[in-house]
Amino acid sequence: MAYSNTFKNILIDWYEDHKRDLPWRHTVDPYKIWLSEIILQQTRVVQGISYYKAFVTKYPTVADLARASEDDVLTLWKGLGYYSRARNLHYSAKFIMEHHDGNFPREYKDILELKGVGKYTAAAISSFAYKLSYPVVDGNVLRVISRLYGITDAIDTPAVVKRVYALSDTLIDKDRPDQYNQAIMEFGAIQCTVKSPNCDNCPFFDQCVAREEHLINQIPCKAKKIKRKSRFFHYLIWKDGDQTVVQRREDKDIWQGLYQYPLIETENIKVLRAADICKDYKGIRANQVTVQNISDVYVQKLTHRDIHTRFYHLLVSDIQLVIKEEYFLVDQKKVPNFALPKVIDAYLS
Repeated sequence: MAYSNTFKNILIDWYEDHKRDLPWRHTVDPYKIWLSEIILQQTRVVQGISYYKAFVTKYPTVADLARASEDDVLTLWKGLGYYSRARNLHYSAKFIMEHHDGNFPREYKDILELKGVGKYTAAAISSFAYKLSYPVVDGNVLRVISRLYGITDAIDTPAVVKRVYALSDTLIDKDRPDQYNQAIMEFGAIQCTVKSPNCDNCPFFDQCVAREEHLINQIPCKAKKIKRKSRFFHYLIWKDGDQTVVQRREDKDIWQGLYQYPLIETENIKVLRAADICKDYKGIRANQVTVQNISDVYVQKLTHRDIHTRFYHLLVSDIQLVIKEEYFLVDQKKVPNFALPKVIDAYLS
């Protein structure tokens, strides 16, 4: 099906009548647009607003973000999940200061070089900040285009993604790429939704192949099914008076850069015996180790895995850190101030 120039005009008119009032839509500052787009990756708009406001308040410029410590950035990101986004954001801010003299890049290809920025994010920044004509293709756009054109092939295949990019490039308003891109994303977010799209009041009611052929609930479809795995964590809360032990996750694994209690990972979530929790645990030594309390199981669901967790309260005396570069003593009351995995936050709250 071919769409005339009226498509982009109808879409933009719809957007002007229905768009949500979101804080990042009141700026053409590429830094702030970049910040909002990174926050909104894997995050709902409602949740992302408060984080966006917190970041632009604390780090109003890319230079401010570059000067921050990674720990401070991760702490401000706390609760948002997918912490690699925050690490990439911080890394790229320093990259901009070093390689672009502190000026946010203006060219699409240069924006695409920033760590954590893909084709969608680069197109969004390019069009919203600089009015460059690069179409955005995210989940919302894939859904809208595949329904309009009746694309029944799986949208998570390279061939279909390439086809949607080609179609989007013909549909985009070259004179108003910023408005067009905002409009088609917003259309997918609030009109052509995943479930129960508002077809009766859709401006493209008579043009939508999926509606005409009764395929709304079948389009879009995906070929890949996520295989979920489980991991089993046992966190040891060493308590010597007011002090406890924490460590920073340095390995290239989930939650890299976040803080946690010392961890034993096993193949199941069965309760560890006291004998399993040795007095010289990975560089931590203490006298009179007593298992004071063992928690119920807490579960945190990630994209591809479920983390099953127990917490063990260990009452000890004369605690010593043999490997001080990995572990450090802190006041137990200060632990919630660290950037922690969500499952630990949930347990402490």
